[in-house]
Amino acid sequence: MAKAATVTAPRLKALYNSSIVKELQAELNLSNVHQVPKLEKIVVSVGTGKTKEDKRVLETVKNTLTKVTGQAPVERLAKKSIAGFKIRAKMGAPIGVSVTLRGGRMYEFLDRLVSVSLPRVRDFHGVKAKGFDKGGNYNLGLIEQSIFPELTFEETQVIHGLQITFVIKNEDKAHSRALLEKFGIPFEKAGGNR
Repeated sequence: MAKAATVTAPRLKALYNSSIVKELQAELNLSNVHQVPKLEKIVVSVGTGKTKEDKRVLETVKNTLTKVTGQAPVERLAKKSIAGFKIRAKMGAPIGVSVTLRGGRMYEFLDRLVSVSLPRVRDFHGVKAKGFDKGGNYNLGLIEQSIFPELTFEETQVIHGLQITFVIKNEDKAHSRALLEKFGIPFEKAGGNR
Protein backbone atom coordinates (compact mmCIF):
# COMPACT_ATOMS: atom_id res chain seq x y z
CA MET A 1 0.00 0.00 0.00
CA ALA A 2 1.39 3.40 -1.02
CA LYS A 3 2.02 6.02 1.63
CA ALA A 4 0.00 9.22 1.38
CA ALA A 5 2.14 12.27 0.69
CA THR A 6 2.30 14.66 3.60
CA VAL A 7 1.16 18.12 2.67
CA THR A 8 2.90 20.94 4.49
CA ALA A 9 1.25 24.29 5.01
CA PRO A 10 2.81 27.29 3.22
CA ARG A 11 5.54 28.98 5.27
CA LEU A 12 3.63 32.24 5.91
CA LYS A 13 0.42 30.40 6.87
CA ALA A 14 2.29 28.29 9.40
CA LEU A 15 4.03 31.43 10.71
CA TYR A 16 0.68 33.24 10.99
CA ASN A 17 -0.92 30.42 12.97
CA SER A 18 2.07 29.74 15.21
CA SER A 19 3.29 33.22 16.16
CA ILE A 20 1.80 36.20 14.28
CA VAL A 21 -1.69 35.78 15.80
CA LYS A 22 -0.31 35.85 19.35
CA GLU A 23 2.04 38.75 18.64
CA LEU A 24 -0.68 40.89 17.03
CA GLN A 25 -3.15 40.14 19.81
CA ALA A 26 -0.62 41.40 22.37
CA GLU A 27 0.62 44.40 20.32
CA LEU A 28 -2.87 45.63 19.36
CA ASN A 29 -4.34 44.99 22.86
CA LEU A 30 -7.10 42.75 21.52
CA SER A 31 -9.15 40.84 24.08
CA ASN A 32 -10.32 38.12 21.69
CA VAL A 33 -8.20 36.07 19.26
CA HIS A 34 -10.97 36.46 16.65
CA GLN A 35 -10.32 40.24 16.54
CA VAL A 36 -6.83 39.67 15.14
CA PRO A 37 -6.65 40.83 11.49
CA LYS A 38 -6.65 38.01 8.94
CA LEU A 39 -5.78 37.92 5.25
CA GLU A 40 -8.90 36.62 3.46
CA LYS A 41 -7.84 36.76 -0.21
CA ILE A 42 -5.50 38.40 -2.69
CA VAL A 43 -6.88 39.66 -6.00
CA VAL A 44 -4.36 40.16 -8.82
CA SER A 45 -5.80 42.07 -11.78
CA VAL A 46 -4.64 43.66 -15.02
CA GLY A 47 -6.62 46.14 -17.12
CA THR A 48 -6.03 45.97 -20.85
CA GLY A 49 -6.95 49.65 -21.33
CA LYS A 50 -6.32 51.11 -24.79
CA THR A 51 -5.14 47.74 -26.10
CA LYS A 52 -8.38 45.90 -25.27
CA GLU A 53 -8.95 44.98 -28.94
CA ASP A 54 -5.44 43.52 -29.36
CA LYS A 55 -5.62 39.73 -28.86
CA ARG A 56 -1.83 39.46 -28.47
CA VAL A 57 -1.84 41.76 -25.44
CA LEU A 58 -4.75 39.85 -23.87
CA GLU A 59 -2.91 36.52 -24.34
CA THR A 60 0.28 38.02 -22.85
CA VAL A 61 -1.64 39.30 -19.82
CA LYS A 62 -3.36 35.93 -19.32
CA ASN A 63 -0.03 34.11 -19.60
CA THR A 64 1.57 36.47 -17.07
CA LEU A 65 -1.18 35.99 -14.49
CA THR A 66 -1.23 32.22 -14.96
CA LYS A 67 2.53 31.90 -14.45
CA VAL A 68 2.76 34.38 -11.57
CA THR A 69 -0.24 33.11 -9.57
CA GLY A 70 -0.46 29.47 -10.63
CA GLN A 71 -4.13 29.88 -11.42
CA ALA A 72 -6.07 30.59 -14.62
CA PRO A 73 -7.34 34.20 -14.85
CA VAL A 74 -10.96 35.23 -15.48
CA GLU A 75 -11.80 37.77 -18.19
CA ARG A 76 -13.65 40.86 -16.95
CA LEU A 77 -16.24 42.75 -18.98
CA ALA A 78 -17.22 46.40 -18.51
CA LYS A 79 -19.96 47.05 -15.93
CA LYS A 80 -20.91 50.43 -17.42
CA SER A 81 -21.08 51.84 -20.92
CA ILE A 82 -18.68 54.75 -21.48
CA ALA A 83 -18.95 56.36 -24.90
CA GLY A 84 -15.70 58.33 -24.65
CA PHE A 85 -13.71 55.12 -24.20
CA LYS A 86 -15.81 53.15 -26.71
CA ILE A 87 -16.89 50.69 -24.03
CA ARG A 88 -20.26 48.96 -23.87
CA ALA A 89 -21.49 47.25 -20.72
CA LYS A 90 -21.02 43.46 -20.77
CA MET A 91 -20.38 43.39 -24.51
CA GLY A 92 -17.34 43.18 -26.75
CA ALA A 93 -13.76 42.52 -25.73
CA PRO A 94 -12.79 42.05 -22.08
CA ILE A 95 -11.38 45.18 -20.44
CA GLY A 96 -9.18 43.19 -18.09
CA VAL A 97 -8.43 39.90 -16.38
CA SER A 98 -8.18 38.95 -12.72
CA VAL A 99 -7.26 36.10 -10.40
CA THR A 100 -8.58 35.62 -6.86
CA LEU A 101 -6.21 33.69 -4.60
CA ARG A 102 -7.27 32.04 -1.35
CA GLY A 103 -5.79 29.48 1.04
CA GLY A 104 -2.38 27.97 0.31
CA ARG A 105 -1.91 29.64 -3.09
CA MET A 106 -2.57 33.05 -1.52
CA TYR A 107 0.15 32.55 1.12
CA GLU A 108 2.62 31.13 -1.43
CA PHE A 109 2.06 34.12 -3.77
CA LEU A 110 2.54 36.56 -0.87
CA ASP A 111 5.73 34.78 0.18
CA ARG A 112 7.19 34.98 -3.36
CA LEU A 113 6.10 38.62 -3.70
CA VAL A 114 7.81 39.69 -0.44
CA SER A 115 10.89 37.45 -0.63
CA VAL A 116 11.74 37.51 -4.34
CA SER A 117 9.75 39.97 -6.47
CA LEU A 118 9.68 43.24 -4.47
CA PRO A 119 13.47 43.17 -3.85
CA ARG A 120 13.90 43.09 -7.66
CA VAL A 121 12.16 46.48 -8.10
CA ARG A 122 14.69 49.10 -9.21
CA ASP A 123 15.30 51.94 -6.69
CA PHE A 124 12.89 50.33 -4.22
CA HIS A 125 12.30 52.27 -1.00
CA GLY A 126 9.24 50.38 0.21
CA VAL A 127 5.57 50.33 -0.75
CA LYS A 128 3.40 53.40 -0.23
CA ALA A 129 1.33 53.55 2.97
CA LYS A 130 -1.46 55.45 1.14
CA GLY A 131 -2.77 52.25 -0.46
CA PHE A 132 -5.32 51.46 2.28
CA ASP A 133 -9.02 51.93 1.57
CA LYS A 134 -11.79 52.67 4.12
CA GLY A 135 -12.26 48.97 4.87
CA GLY A 136 -8.57 48.48 5.66
CA ASN A 137 -7.81 46.55 2.45
CA TYR A 138 -4.46 47.34 0.82
CA ASN A 139 -3.92 48.06 -2.89
CA LEU A 140 -0.48 47.73 -4.43
CA GLY A 141 0.20 48.77 -8.03
CA LEU A 142 3.19 47.44 -9.94
CA ILE A 143 4.36 49.25 -13.09
CA GLU A 144 5.68 46.20 -14.93
CA GLN A 145 5.57 42.44 -14.66
CA SER A 146 9.30 41.82 -15.19
CA ILE A 147 10.00 41.67 -11.42
CA PHE A 148 8.49 38.18 -11.27
CA PRO A 149 11.19 35.51 -11.82
CA GLU A 150 8.61 33.04 -13.18
CA LEU A 151 8.52 35.01 -16.45
CA THR A 152 11.15 34.68 -19.18
CA PHE A 153 12.65 37.65 -21.03
CA GLU A 154 10.44 36.96 -24.07
CA GLU A 155 7.31 37.00 -21.90
CA THR A 156 8.11 40.49 -20.62
CA GLN A 157 8.40 42.14 -24.07
CA VAL A 158 4.81 43.47 -23.89
CA ILE A 159 5.01 45.55 -20.71
CA HIS A 160 1.92 45.92 -18.53
CA GLY A 161 1.22 46.70 -14.90
CA LEU A 162 -0.54 44.70 -12.21
CA GLN A 163 -2.89 45.66 -9.39
CA ILE A 164 -2.64 43.53 -6.25
CA THR A 165 -5.40 43.89 -3.64
CA PHE A 166 -4.99 42.37 -0.18
CA VAL A 167 -8.47 41.83 1.31
CA ILE A 168 -8.13 41.82 5.10
CA LYS A 169 -10.68 41.05 7.80
CA ASN A 170 -9.90 43.63 10.46
CA GLU A 171 -10.92 46.38 12.88
CA ASP A 172 -9.13 49.33 11.20
CA LYS A 173 -6.30 50.37 8.84
CA ALA A 174 -3.63 50.32 11.55
CA HIS A 175 -4.42 46.66 12.25
CA SER A 176 -4.18 45.85 8.53
CA ARG A 177 -0.80 47.53 8.28
CA ALA A 178 0.46 45.68 11.36
CA LEU A 179 -0.54 42.36 9.76
CA LEU A 180 1.14 43.15 6.43
CA GLU A 181 4.32 44.26 8.24
CA LYS A 182 4.38 40.92 10.09
CA PHE A 183 4.18 39.17 6.71
CA GLY A 184 7.24 41.16 5.62
CA ILE A 185 5.77 43.83 3.34
CA PRO A 186 8.21 46.76 3.52
CA PHE A 187 6.42 50.10 3.89
CA GLU A 188 8.13 53.40 3.04
CA LYS A 189 9.76 55.14 5.93
CA ALA A 190 8.16 58.48 6.92
CA GLY A 191 9.83 61.31 5.01
CA GLY A 192 11.25 58.83 2.50
CA ASN A 193 9.75 60.64 -0.49
CA ARG A 194 12.28 61.96 -2.97
